[in-house]
Amino acid sequence: MFELIKQDKNSRARLGKLTTEHGVIHTPAFMPVGTHATIKGLYPKDVEEAGAEVMLSNTYHLFLRPGMEVIRKAGGLHKFIAWNKPILTDSGGYQVFSLALLRKLSDKGVEFQSHIDGFKHFLTPEDVINIQQDLGSDIMMPLDECVHYPCGKDQAEVAMKRTINWARRSHKHLQEHKKHGPTKKQLLFGIVQGATYEDLRSASAKELTGIDFDGFSIGGVSVGEPSDLIYNILDYTAKLLPRDKPRYAMGIGYPPDIIEAVERGVDMFDCVVPTRYGRNGTAFTSRGKMIIRNAAFTDDFKVLDEKCGCYVCKNFSRAYLRHLFNAQEMLGLTLLSLHNVYFFLDLCRKIREAIKGNQFSEFKKEFLAGYNNSVCA
Repeated sequence: MFELIKQDKNSRARLGKLTTEHGVIHTPAFMPVGTHATIKGLYPKDVEEAGAEVMLSNTYHLFLRPGMEVIRKAGGLHKFIAWNKPILTDSGGYQVFSLALLRKLSDKGVEFQSHIDGFKHFLTPEDVINIQQDLGSDIMMPLDECVHYPCGKDQAEVAMKRTINWARRSHKHLQEHKKHGPTKKQLLFGIVQGATYEDLRSASAKELTGIDFDGFSIGGVSVGEPSDLIYNILDYTAKLLPRDKPRYAMGIGYPPDIIEAVERGVDMFDCVVPTRYGRNGTAFTSRGKMIIRNAAFTDDFKVLDEKCGCYVCKNFSRAYLRHLFNAQEMLGLTLLSLHNVYFFLDLCRKIREAIKGNQFSEFKKEFLAGYNNSVCA
């Protein structure tokens, strides 16, 4: 379970430890995303050596492909992908609403057509818990309804109330399973929704914190809002959540956003940004984003980031990395993805050290002063 070790004296930044069946997660923690049970372009051992203590995978995608029968036969997701550390599985609710060809929502559940083959499926909140139990993930998310920004308050309220209803059913279903015999030690987080409306966020948090969830997620952010609005949502919502439970901001992933979220008392983050940008030739560095394909790096034999200790920065030049991308060599996207994953994990390591020494505010000021939020030269 979760242990709050300390809070920074000058902010709400928290240092914590979340214990799961497959190991300990030290927070604040960034979770690399392996949507299809793989962190794109990287070997699991390289991700682990980069410092990842947990990875995220997606219930919607795994349910559709390879399907639950295959994963059950493999002995669960950990064995299927050869990953022995914690796994968090998203419910797939966001993917149903953003990827499915057609969907119909009701309080009972969601009917959707697969974006892969058009086949129709119907899932209840209880079904989603069953799927995640078969996956054997360490942290599960209940089915929720996520609305896009902007949306009207009436729509946001319907989605928020439905998410609460589904959360209650999910929690009850899991408790019933535990009564009928030994089950895997899986944690279940509640998801606070309410779009950009503070009164809806407050109502959602009040209802969900009345249920004995193992942690709480702040959902419905990073769905199109400007940064200042995201920070306002995080700031307001985190204050409503129990001090002794982990707080997870879903989909938060750019370095400045992580720092801002930590300052507001958030503990866990995930995003596809590190590998997505890496595959497209962009590196994250202490000075900002660097587009390595640019001609300026043709004969630049400096490392990507002199402040980085990853395998890539210890061994390869910008010129070589640019060559790999322009020659369309797969090694290029692998190396840049590895560097980016390490950069995000290392950022959280440095944040933890700063909180430990009551230096978070100083760390934030120094990092943001040197970080170009657009593109650095």
